[in-house]
Amino acid sequence: MKIKSIDSATTRKLILGAITMSGLFWMGWLYDTFALPYTFHLRYFNPSKTAFMDYYTGKKDLDYRWVDMKKISPYLQKAVVLAEDDNFYSHGGYDIDAIKKAAKINWKKKRFVRGASTITQQLAKNLFLSSSKNPLRKIKEFLIALKLERELKKDRILEIYLNVVEWGNGIYGAEAAARHYFNHSAATLNAHEAAFLAAILPRPRFYDKHRSNPYLDRRIANIESRL
Repeated sequence: MKIKSIDSATTRKLILGAITMSGLFWMGWLYDTFALPYTFHLRYFNPSKTAFMDYYTGKKDLDYRWVDMKKISPYLQKAVVLAEDDNFYSHGGYDIDAIKKAAKINWKKKRFVRGASTITQQLAKNLFLSSSKNPLRKIKEFLIALKLERELKKDRILEIYLNVVEWGNGIYGAEAAARHYFNHSAATLNAHEAAFLAAILPRPRFYDKHRSNPYLDRRIANIESRL
């Protein structure tokens, strides 16, 4: 039986179809990877939950209590900025000086020992992403942070961050943290208590169980001395 050969026009159509399908696939992948969430509503509405809360799988019940900024101690507001992002009010979502400094330290240590995420980047991660260190996830975090900076005022970014950041196993936000660690509201935190909460942010679950720690004590004292 003679097999009919495929003419050049048909070949071109098949190739074009394959290229089109491949292009659509990659467009879909890029959109799914880098499509940015809607954030403008955060000007007026408080988040009812975050991506990090969705990922929570601990045995303790999740404790999330929103309070307005006026009900969060000024000591804690300042302490968190000092500890996490002391250029918060001057950068546009990322801190190039902190990135350079972290890169030098990590290169010297030959391992990742220091990050350079701003409060805005951390908020982007907490609200919409995961704790993965995947480079693509980091790019999306960066893009969302820029979007948050364009659409929200600095004080609003800080207010949301203070209310959604994890301060222990299942403990989210300043109010829940203040009641967990000190048995009173976030509004009445003193300078030492605020310094403690700011100091444990990099590893809150660890420090919740290891509160007597020389490194942590030094970190608390350093933050408190600057309040």
